[in-house]
Amino acid sequence: MYGQISTLAFVGIEARPVEVQVRVSGGRHVFAIVGLPDKAVAESRERVRNALHAVGMALPFRHITVNLAPADLPKEGSHFDLAIALALMVATGAIAPDAVEGYAAIGELALDGSIRAVPGALPAAIGANALGKGLICPASCGSEAAWAAEDMAVLAAPHLLSLVNHFKGTQVLARPAPGGPMGPETLLDLRDVRGQESAKRALEIAAAGGHNLLMVGPPGSGKSMLAARLASILPPLEPAEMLEVSMIKSLAGELAGGQITRTRPFRAPHHSASMAALVGGGSRARPGEVSLAHLGVLFLDELPEFQPNVLDAMRQPLETGETVIARANHRITYPSRFQLIAAMNPCKCGGGGPGVTCKRGPRCADEYQARLSGPFLDRIDMQIELAPVSAADLVLPPPQEGSAEVRSRVAAARNLQIARFANLGARRIRTNADCSGQMLDDIARPDDAGVALLRTASDAMGLSARGFHRTLKVARTIADLDGAERVERHHIAEALSYRGEAMRAQQAA
Repeated sequence: MYGQISTLAFVGIEARPVEVQVRVSGGRHVFAIVGLPDKAVAESRERVRNALHAVGMALPFRHITVNLAPADLPKEGSHFDLAIALALMVATGAIAPDAVEGYAAIGELALDGSIRAVPGALPAAIGANALGKGLICPASCGSEAAWAAEDMAVLAAPHLLSLVNHFKGTQVLARPAPGGPMGPETLLDLRDVRGQESAKRALEIAAAGGHNLLMVGPPGSGKSMLAARLASILPPLEPAEMLEVSMIKSLAGELAGGQITRTRPFRAPHHSASMAALVGGGSRARPGEVSLAHLGVLFLDELPEFQPNVLDAMRQPLETGETVIARANHRITYPSRFQLIAAMNPCKCGGGGPGVTCKRGPRCADEYQARLSGPFLDRIDMQIELAPVSAADLVLPPPQEGSAEVRSRVAAARNLQIARFANLGARRIRTNADCSGQMLDDIARPDDAGVALLRTASDAMGLSARGFHRTLKVARTIADLDGAERVERHHIAEALSYRGEAMRAQQAA
């Protein structure tokens, strides 16, 4: 007796097809699962056995072999339970083979036969649709899977018995509706920040071009307030971007109720986060914070308090926009094109505030800032210093300009960038920060005065080739905010002011 059904295995955000093949043959009673299963897959024997018993079906006292093909692809997770159970039911004649032929199945089985939710329903549905198949999934994942395609068949069953009844025609499982978009989030407003006008300007430039930003200032200067309000001036996600972000959240089990949002992700991990938590990995490789912040913002507060090796592990995602997790038998890639916003105190003591003097002097700042490696800092486009906010600033009335006004300028600048890259045939590039060096020569060539200033400043500041190109990208963004066609000298001058020259001078002293 033989039965099979399709399922999917996750490699990064990609769902790869897997055939669950079941053979029931003569011999002593054995229930073997082969095909590189991990511990969770191997334990599915007991879950499947008890779930089938709960719906009145006993496994034959014979030799049962379950093969997960291709056999050289590692299988991880409990979502193979449902596919194994359905293939067993086909092999024993409880379900007709043609009933499940056009479906792939994912789901974890409880001992009473109910089907429990599993992460990754959205990428699984997209993968099944690419194979021309429908998807059988838990009822709680149905609204998530329904986003894959309007004409795709989705069976969202709460219990194994409801699936059996559906295939026998005694019950009809209606196609679930896609989960409604999340309601509008209450975003913090930039109007709440008193003073720090130069920092607001830097935040606007960073938002317009997708640039990485480091803010250095004493405690209470408004670094965290500014970072938390960045989301309020960023343009919303486009439909294709919403799907990409939702696929990563689905794999992480964070897409509750199948609801998706147009707001860009904002992740703020604690400085005690491990490398696996921040970059991704672990025994069962999962997306880290850099991937969960894809197409959004990753905020690292108290930057030097992070472990140096953890920060250096972010250098590849910052440069390439993806995280590669290599294992002995497979390689996983997660998209990680995020905007880094970081904040730090000038020294361990938090010196620089009103009436605060560091007792250890310059040595404290040198040791604290030395925890950040040069190659890591070189990947940050903009570095600004925040002065303490005075009482005079705090008693002033709220500024006239808030997030709405800044967001309109940011959106206009980003629309210019999208149109420019589309004309150059690079539709996947959306911001100046993602532009390659070769294309940068075409879109950000400064005028003669700007070239002279850039050459002089590069020698004086010791800019690396990466720093040179990142300065040009920031200058191009400043020009876009001004609506200028050409990058001019004053755009270059402002971009150079955000290179953190004061911080480097302290380190060199």
